[in-house]
Amino acid sequence: MWSGCLESEPQRTGHQRPTSGKETPSEFLENPSQSSRLTAPFRKHVKPKKQHEIRRLGELVKKLSDLTGCTQVVDVGSGQGHLSRFMSLGLGLMVKSIEGDQRLVERAQRLDQQLLQALAKVEKRNPRVVQRGRFSPQHVVKWVDPKVLCEELLLPLESTRHSGTRLLLTGLHACGDLSVALLRHFCCCPEVVALASVGCCYMKLSAPGGYPLSQWVAGLPGYELPYRLREGACHALEEYAERLQKARPDLRTHCYRAALETVIRHACPELQRPGVQGIPRVHELKIEEYVQQGLQRVGIDPQLPLNLAALQAHQAQENRVIAFFSLALLMAPLVETLILLDRLLYLQEQGFHAELLPIFSPELSPRNMVLVATKMPLGQAFSALETEDS
Repeated sequence: MWSGCLESEPQRTGHQRPTSGKETPSEFLENPSQSSRLTAPFRKHVKPKKQHEIRRLGELVKKLSDLTGCTQVVDVGSGQGHLSRFMSLGLGLMVKSIEGDQRLVERAQRLDQQLLQALAKVEKRNPRVVQRGRFSPQHVVKWVDPKVLCEELLLPLESTRHSGTRLLLTGLHACGDLSVALLRHFCCCPEVVALASVGCCYMKLSAPGGYPLSQWVAGLPGYELPYRLREGACHALEEYAERLQKARPDLRTHCYRAALETVIRHACPELQRPGVQGIPRVHELKIEEYVQQGLQRVGIDPQLPLNLAALQAHQAQENRVIAFFSLALLMAPLVETLILLDRLLYLQEQGFHAELLPIFSPELSPRNMVLVATKMPLGQAFSALETEDS
């Protein structure tokens, strides 16, 4: 294990949502862009939010792996491989990294080599930190179908074939049904003995299939969660409250986006809930300029004739749109809680041991709950997983 990748800090309890004020994690008190708990090689190319996430989840996975005797960790939906790199080169775990985007995998492999070179320089300057048995993560390009068993996910690494395979599945903000796929592989595959899943993008859950999963939630009257509620559950209350308090001009985005939606539905009724890539500096644009840029992003002719009077009438409702969005956002924690409890109950109904633990600071990472599951009882060790390493 790269013993220098974590630096000492007084032990803290797991992060809970703050009751008031803005809480900065202690690792960012000295420098808001650099975690004091990671050495420089592990911070390079990694934003503060991701630094916090990979350290906290990586620590939890290491503890869980030790407790359950896992031989290999599988990071599903690994993106650029930041978590996989930290778990393998920082914490000494055997890691397979699965990602469906070839470009992200190639980027991850380049970053692996850069990190290895940086660590080699550190070792050269200080031979006492030379590590034995360091392995880079094995990157695999594979799209995981949530409805089909993924054989690649279950294959052991070459270096672990001599022993019985015991897999730990993890995913850091695995999008939509991908988190559900992790749960199903955990439940039906005997070689998967542990799970640590952080979900995201609830609006991309398929229905039925992605929600509900548990019999208990499926038996509730009115259990359905339409798209609008699931989409709202992905927004961050803490960040939005700050925007409201400061009356930030980018709040105008809500009004502009609502106006754009009316234009899209009139021009192309069959286009349902199109994703619109972020338009920069919205508050500096006229509403018609925003609409034109938005139309181009969804594949509609930006020179489409616009009713300027109607757009200006929409803009006059800006404060009402913000008020509506704020009221809707108050439902976000309730909806997310229902989705997460449904997943927890799904595992418990099948006889597995599962807990939901808050491991991230919600100020940095609003989707801060990790669903941890094992096929053996851990007792009090479950609650110890969320505590900070000293």
